[in-house]
Amino acid sequence: MIEPEAFIRAHTTVGTAALVPEIQLCLANEITPLWQDLEAWLGTPNISPPYWAFVWPGGQALTRYLLDHPELVRGRRVLDLAAGCGVSAIAMAKGGARVDASEIDPVAGVAIGLNAALNGVTVDVLMEDLTDREAAAWNVIVAGDVCYEKGMTEAVFPWLQQAARNGATVLMADPGRDYVPRHGLVEVGRYLVQTSLDLERGERRDTMIYRVGD
Repeated sequence: MIEPEAFIRAHTTVGTAALVPEIQLCLANEITPLWQDLEAWLGTPNISPPYWAFVWPGGQALTRYLLDHPELVRGRRVLDLAAGCGVSAIAMAKGGARVDASEIDPVAGVAIGLNAALNGVTVDVLMEDLTDREAAAWNVIVAGDVCYEKGMTEAVFPWLQQAARNGATVLMADPGRDYVPRHGLVEVGRYLVQTSLDLERGERRDTMIYRVGD
């Protein structure tokens, strides 16, 4: 079996997302062929989609917000939760933060490392489900596109709220998915994000940045 880095390099090209041209990433054009190749490479059917090969609407909007407001993270210890390709983690590293990025997909963890190297920044990748432990280590926590499933929202959002109650600045970005909570969010920004019909229901998604509270 080839190494994960080689698989990622063979199935992606270096490019940028429309809203965040400052950051280079290993990106794929279509999700289904990549997903099929990933299953064949791993020899495992019905795996989770390769979210790490795309910059989803929430990730684009959140990253744009972080690049435009580096004072939020400068000199602080921060976390990109369920980081995917790591684009928001990279933005925070560019802003002068000490950055952790969490993932449970091991291929995503490798992709984050490759993307961080492309941009000349350091991101520490944590391969674990952090919602099983306290969030006291971080001053700022960000999460993009985590409300796409009911179970994911129910696991992640209470943890984010608890982190906010404990004093962390918690930001979440979402393009209006079905399971975004109706309470405990204060909108602090909004972007119209260019997307792909291969991934989304339209070519543009109005995407909100929220500060998480009670």
